Amino acid sequence: MGIKFIYGRAGSGKSYYCIEEIKNKIEQGKENKLILLVPEQITFQTETRLLKHIGEKSVLKSEVLSFKRMAHRVFNFCGGITHKRMNEAGRNMLIFKVLEEVSDKLSVFYRASKQQGFIDIVSKTITEFKKYNITSEILKVTMQAMREDDEELKMKLNDLSIIFDKFNEVLHKNYIDSEDELNMLSDKLDNCNIFDGADIWVDEFTTFTPQQLRVLGKLMQKANNVYFALTLDETHGLDETDIFNVIKNTEKKLIRIAGENRVPYDGYLDLNSRENFRFKESRELNHLEKHFFTYPFIPYKWSNGDIRIYKANNNYDEIEVVAKDILRLVRDQGYRYKDISVVCRNLEDYEKITSVILNQYDIPYFLDKKRDIVSNPLIVLITSIFEISSRNWSYESVFKYLKTGLTGLNGDYIDILENYVLANGIRGRKWFEDWWEYPVDRYHADKDEMSSEEKQRLSLINDIKDEVKQPLIDFYSNIKGKCTVRDICIALYDFMASLGIIERMESLSRVFEEKGVGDKAKEYEQVIEIIMEVLDQAVDVMGEEIIDPNDFIKILNVGFEKYEIGLIPVALDQVNIGEISRIRSRELKALYIVGTNDGVFPASNKDEGILSDQDRELLRDQGVELASDTKTKAFEEQFLIYSTLTMCSNYLMITYPLADFEGKSLRPSIIIPRLKKIFPNVKEESDIFRENNDTLEKVVAPVPTFNELIGALRRDFDKKEVEAYWSEVYSWYKRKPQWKEKADNIFKGLKYTNQEQDIARDKIRKIYSSNDKLLFNVSRIEKYAQCPFAYYVQYGLKAKDRKVYEFTPPDLGSFMHNVLDEFTNHIRDKKIQWNDLDKEKCKNIISEIVDKQVGESSASILNSSKRYKYFTDRFKNILTKSVTVISEHMRRSKFDIFRNEFEFGSYKDSEPIKLKLASGDEVYLTGRIDRVDTVELEGETYIRIIDYKSGSKEFDLNQLYYGLQIQLLVYLDALIKNSKYFLDKQVVPGAILYFRIDDPIIKSKRDLSDDEIKEQILKKLKMDGLMLKDIKLVKAMDKTMETYSLIIPAAFKKDGDFTKQSAVVTEEQFNMLRKYVNEKMIELCEEMLSGRIKIEPSKDGKFTYCNFCNYSSICQFDISLKDNTHKLIRKHSDEELWKEISSTVEEHQGGER
Repeated sequence: MGIKFIYGRAGSGKSYYCIEEIKNKIEQGKENKLILLVPEQITFQTETRLLKHIGEKSVLKSEVLSFKRMAHRVFNFCGGITHKRMNEAGRNMLIFKVLEEVSDKLSVFYRASKQQGFIDIVSKTITEFKKYNITSEILKVTMQAMREDDEELKMKLNDLSIIFDKFNEVLHKNYIDSEDELNMLSDKLDNCNIFDGADIWVDEFTTFTPQQLRVLGKLMQKANNVYFALTLDETHGLDETDIFNVIKNTEKKLIRIAGENRVPYDGYLDLNSRENFRFKESRELNHLEKHFFTYPFIPYKWSNGDIRIYKANNNYDEIEVVAKDILRLVRDQGYRYKDISVVCRNLEDYEKITSVILNQYDIPYFLDKKRDIVSNPLIVLITSIFEISSRNWSYESVFKYLKTGLTGLNGDYIDILENYVLANGIRGRKWFEDWWEYPVDRYHADKDEMSSEEKQRLSLINDIKDEVKQPLIDFYSNIKGKCTVRDICIALYDFMASLGIIERMESLSRVFEEKGVGDKAKEYEQVIEIIMEVLDQAVDVMGEEIIDPNDFIKILNVGFEKYEIGLIPVALDQVNIGEISRIRSRELKALYIVGTNDGVFPASNKDEGILSDQDRELLRDQGVELASDTKTKAFEEQFLIYSTLTMCSNYLMITYPLADFEGKSLRPSIIIPRLKKIFPNVKEESDIFRENNDTLEKVVAPVPTFNELIGALRRDFDKKEVEAYWSEVYSWYKRKPQWKEKADNIFKGLKYTNQEQDIARDKIRKIYSSNDKLLFNVSRIEKYAQCPFAYYVQYGLKAKDRKVYEFTPPDLGSFMHNVLDEFTNHIRDKKIQWNDLDKEKCKNIISEIVDKQVGESSASILNSSKRYKYFTDRFKNILTKSVTVISEHMRRSKFDIFRNEFEFGSYKDSEPIKLKLASGDEVYLTGRIDRVDTVELEGETYIRIIDYKSGSKEFDLNQLYYGLQIQLLVYLDALIKNSKYFLDKQVVPGAILYFRIDDPIIKSKRDLSDDEIKEQILKKLKMDGLMLKDIKLVKAMDKTMETYSLIIPAAFKKDGDFTKQSAVVTEEQFNMLRKYVNEKMIELCEEMLSGRIKIEPSKDGKFTYCNFCNYSSICQFDISLKDNTHKLIRKHSDEELWKEISSTVEEHQGGER
């Protein structure tokens, strides 16, 4: 009986020595048990290694155990488990319950106890206490022994002891905690002879917790000999800063435990004097092991290529280089995939991108990571069932539930229902209506206007609705009123059974298995078991407690969040991918360390947890040992660097990116410059600044090589130099049936132009005509000028956005126009004079009109939620301010409102504008004018057009020239041509103006009077447009005007003439603009009907009409493609524009078309 240490630095052959000793014992015919004790995560690897070195005898004569395996072995052999084992998920549910009960007794942690994340913190603290054999009694005694000035720590310990006490009280009624297993093992070993006379080798451990040390003490008493393999040598580890100090401290603890158990210490065997076992084929790696943490070090003057450093542009470049290099090792140097590992400090940063790239390169790999289950469809379904109720049957919760694919509902039916629910804003009580009568298209006025096809579709939607809601309603009725946890668990199980969800999960698992997606198959299989286990533990922990369903799902989620699925490798020959802290040394030839950046590796440990470093130091002074503080963790991180750098035997490649996925710059780790100093001839590699990167190294695997081939053929297509071997590569793909079509598509892609072919005139005419008549409104012509393709998609293909129950900007525009129309009608009908209107009267009238509009179906959405009701009040304020300003305009003006919402081309008293095209086609234009004002002056009737805009809008002659702002001129032309029908007289153009509907904010550095505020508002809402250059007319629009106007864009110079900034034109210019616009519309209509649907959005300065286009995902406009160009709206001076407009009109003089 005794203990002995096996010293050896990394690679010295400690593990090999242990296995050889086991082999020798077996060959000598020893009958005692031979145990190899290793960390849990490498038991499978160690068993494989033992079997390989010893053969089948190893299975019969020796055993690989971890502490966890050992506990289960003893409990099974010697008995003693009378309670069920609670796992981490169950513990978290229990902590949730405990915190609910004791939160009022807490002081420091009272507020924190109400936060969801606190559960995990408490769980980690309890785990730490148990691993270090800290009981609540120890906490209380320590608390009493502390000085008065340590009051904060005392309060912490008091809170923790309250939580710990309650936790253990509830736990031990039905369960044992998995963290108590080692203490139970240690107790059981006293009366269990399973390890009597055994030889035990303990390998691959760096430190031991007090629980583990207690178990080891019992094993020392029982065993014949216990051998500890320690990464250590005789001369290191005594200094606190030495990397081996962590191991030296472990050795001291083991010697102390041996002494306490009266077990003799038989000294040590130092393997360091022998030739390094691992690095015998690599002098570089041998030198690295000896000198990386040696001060001063000896530089290595040679470079054999065993150590490489690569600087990558980003993570993608980094992993792609690693993938290519792995294939090089396998293809050219005879490596097996199992000889290779890729490690990083944080696997989450590299998991997805590594999987994608290694799949592309056909590299088999195993991701050594436990997977969480919260995103599994069954977990999502369970949580969404409760969300539907708590979130009042919201769209998000209902369709999260339906889209799990586990409800049995047809996917097409789910889409139909989703579109209908979105279009009609269905949530809450609407789901409980017996029959939905909302129109299939919400823009229909009522259900009577629906077609028979729409009524049939509505019937189908109601059937789908019933199929969705009935199982849920049944479930909610089963958990109504005062329910216990047991009641809810039973109801949940019955719900899943009634829908066949478990069977569906099992079926999906089989499908994944058949498709070769083994990981997914195992996940689906294990999740079913996990659900049942979580429900069982919930019932055991608090089964008879009455609970609100919302609290129940919180508890369940706490359990789900802690479950992780562990998978074992499904193949023998594959690259191992994992986190540095999880990977242990094995027969590894090549290692890639990726993400070697500052702050990442070595990691900066800043999270101290509930107990700070200072707290831990104070507790240590009281004899209470806990886990490492951040300072100690920093030393442990240094040892981790040493262990990682020395893990492989032949080849080490260290990489780091210069930027993360978001483009933020990253710095290299301190490891990089240290390596460069020790190995001055190892040059840092990078492709970042390499000019000629077209090398044969790019020909690696079918998928990535194909991607490179595309680039090579593009260079060849652009007449650039390309290596000759790409021709052979292309021929290879052409010969492979599975690649031939893709290879052919490369040339199609190179010749691809992102443009649409023109459509034949007869076809386009049929598309755009109605009853064989080409009837357009003016805004359509402007739309075509903005982009021919967008026009075709909207009016030709009639593409529409998915209907969503929301109040859109077009809805707002229509709503405000209707309110303003109603307002002026009210004024006229009630014979109210503009002079009699004040702000209060305007407010009352607007409020009445808005409430009426909201009550109608077209604007009923404004009553659907508090958010929209707030918007309604906001709209009232805006409209009140607008009509107050309009009232002021009318008081200052001689003009009267002739008509609102004046439609031309639709009634008997007005004709559409007719455009005669050169092709012989006739286009008829219709439109609706927001407001038409008139005034009689000196026997002439002048008309003024007012266009209401809810956003900022200014008249732009440049935009008019390009056909992008012709609406008001067309309206003016229509009124002049139709005046004989509605006024029985000729009219003269007076003005075309934009009025902005708004409630502007007035800013000032001083307090303003009411009159000053009014003046500022009028300035902010001053109309913009064009007016007739006639002083008497302009003054008729603003009778109060002296030198400048607050309401129209006009001002006078001292001589009485108009200023240069005044927006005035002569009657001749007005008529010229009318004629120009007429010709511009003919030009655009000719182009439109010729079938031209070019993807060519207009661009005015920095603004492009793509900015607000709904069809960009259809056209895929890309300025980098040579065939995708903007139609540039060039800036011209007014003088140039008038000259061009005049020239165009003169050119077409000879009769209107």
